[in-house]
Amino acid sequence: MHVDMDAFFVSVELRTRPELRGKPVIVGYPADRSVVLSASYEARAFGLKSAMPMVIAARMCPNAVIIEPRHKLYYEVSAQIMGIFESITELVEPLSVDEAFLDVGGAIRRLGPPREIGELIRRRVADELGITASVGIAASKFVAKIASTRCKPDGLLLIGPEETVPYLHSLPVGALWGVGAKTADVLARMGIRTVADVAATPLPSLKKVLGVTGEHVYRLSWGIDPRPVTPLRVEKSIGAEETFAVDTGDDAILHRELLRLSHRTAERLRGSGLVARTVALKLRYADFSTITRSRTVHTPVDSAQLIYAVALQLLESLGDRTMTVRLVGIRAEQLEDTAQTSLQLSLDRRDDNWRAAEQALDRVSRKFGSKSVLPARLLDSGNGQG
Repeated sequence: MHVDMDAFFVSVELRTRPELRGKPVIVGYPADRSVVLSASYEARAFGLKSAMPMVIAARMCPNAVIIEPRHKLYYEVSAQIMGIFESITELVEPLSVDEAFLDVGGAIRRLGPPREIGELIRRRVADELGITASVGIAASKFVAKIASTRCKPDGLLLIGPEETVPYLHSLPVGALWGVGAKTADVLARMGIRTVADVAATPLPSLKKVLGVTGEHVYRLSWGIDPRPVTPLRVEKSIGAEETFAVDTGDDAILHRELLRLSHRTAERLRGSGLVARTVALKLRYADFSTITRSRTVHTPVDSAQLIYAVALQLLESLGDRTMTVRLVGIRAEQLEDTAQTSLQLSLDRRDDNWRAAEQALDRVSRKFGSKSVLPARLLDSGNGQG
C-alpha cells in the first residue's frame, strides 16, 4: 500500500484558511527567486507544479494566493500521519514527510481486507488531521505507487495481482521508474512508447541501449518488484538552505543566515532524536556554480551554536570569494540516535549550556510558536532573503 497526502503543505494551511478552499493557492515565499513548495489542485490546473520558480508561477496564475510555509507545523502533522500508519501496521517505510509504503498483510485478520484498510486510513487522516490522502494498493511497491498517483486527489485504487500486467501495459512508458525524459526519447527512437512495448522488446535489445537500466525497466514492465517494505529507514542527513532575493557578498548577511539555518537544522535534529557527526556547508554562486565543504566533529552535535561554529569555520576556509552568493545551506550528516550516543561535553560546560538553552527554546516554540523566541541577531535580519 502506498499512501500519499494530497497537496500536503496547502492542505495543512487550508485547515485554518477554509475561505481559500476551491481557489488557486501556492505555498512558498513570494520572492521572485524562490520556488513553489506546494500548489493546490486549482493552481495546478494553470500548469503550476512543485519546484517551479515563483516568478513563473505568478505569471501563469496571477490570481493565486501565496502562503508562506510553516515547516515546523508540517513536521508536526507528518509525525501524526506516521502515527496513524503505525497504528495500522509496524511495517511502515516513510518516503517523505507526507507519504509512505505500508505492508498491511499482517493487519488483514484484525482490520479486514486491503480495500477496507485503505478506506480506514483515508477516513482517519480526514477526521483526525483535516486533510485528504490518496491510497494505492497492489502486490508490489512499484505498482502501489502508480496506483496512488493515478487516483489523486482523495481517491483509492486497488490493482489486484491478476490485473497488474494488463493495467501496466495500458500506461505510457514514462510510468516506469527510471524512465525520464531522456530515456523516453531513446526508447521512442526504437518505437517504444508504452509499457506494453517495453514488455514486448527482447531484453538484450533493451540492455544494449539502456545498459543495466534495461533489465530494471524490463522487469518493471511485467510488474516484477520483489522489494519488501523496509521500516525504520534512518535519515541520512538533515539540513536547510535558503536562496537570497538578491545575490550577496556581505559576510554579515551570510553569517546571519547561517545562524538561522543552524537553528532550523538543530531543531529538526532534536525533534528526530538524532545527533550529527558531520556538518556540511553549501554555497551556490551567482553563476550557479555550487561548492560544498564538510567537517567531522569530535563529539556529535544537535546544538545550533555548535553547528553554526563549524559552518563559520567552513566558510572561512573558502578564503576570499570572487563572486556573490546566491544560495547558502547547512546539512547535518552521519546521523546517530541520541539515546545511543555518549555526548562528551566540554569541561567548562559551554556545550551543555547551549544544548539546555536550545531545548528550552524548543519547549517555548512548541507552546507559543516558532517565532516566539529568537536569537537577538535574527529578530531583524534585514537580509532580504526569500
